[in-house]
Amino acid sequence: MANSTGFKSYFQFHNVDWGSMMSATWETVWMTLLSMVAIVILGIILGLILYETRNKPGIGYRILNWLVGLFVNIFRSIPFIILIILLLPITMKLAGTIIGPRAALPSLIISAAPFYARMVESYFREVDSGVLEAAESMGATTWEIITKVLLPESKPALIAGATVTTISLIGYTAMAGAIGAGGLGNLAYQDGFQASNNTVTLVATVIICLFVFVVQFVGDVFVKITDKRTL
Repeated sequence: MANSTGFKSYFQFHNVDWGSMMSATWETVWMTLLSMVAIVILGIILGLILYETRNKPGIGYRILNWLVGLFVNIFRSIPFIILIILLLPITMKLAGTIIGPRAALPSLIISAAPFYARMVESYFREVDSGVLEAAESMGATTWEIITKVLLPESKPALIAGATVTTISLIGYTAMAGAIGAGGLGNLAYQDGFQASNNTVTLVATVIICLFVFVVQFVGDVFVKITDKRTL
């Protein structure tokens, strides 16, 4: 067992299983990226429904807006660690297991998609109404307005929101790891905290921080590329 006392206990790198560290890093990366693909798709769909039905006449639109808004508000309100436990039966049905990286995906997606959906809705509301009115006056259909005006005009904001959501998701993967979902969170808890190996915990923390920095950098680059104001 590693010496867990004193400042030097954080720098006993011979106590780190680098193979396990690399494996855990890959698990965190693919959990995050795979979840984000689903979150972006689901978040844009939910955000679009909220935006398109908010002022539409008709009881059907109002009910749809209320139901989607209720779903979004409920799952945004549940703390992630509780949501994992709440979804265990569903996770078992979908993933066939309640431990490991695959089992973390349903909770990661359901927790973050509503958060991103509200961001998407707000980004759509910020699109210049004059641009939308011009498209409507030229006879554009609702689908054309969505695909050729709404999404392109809000693309920089959507990317920025996805970047923020991804960074939050990295933190969620670490929390999920603490209860057996794999990744760096699980390694830091099992091989670091429980084994009194501060070096493992430190290295896992540094890798997570580097992952966050990379995501933020890539997100900023894509925002600049897609933002017409910077061209």
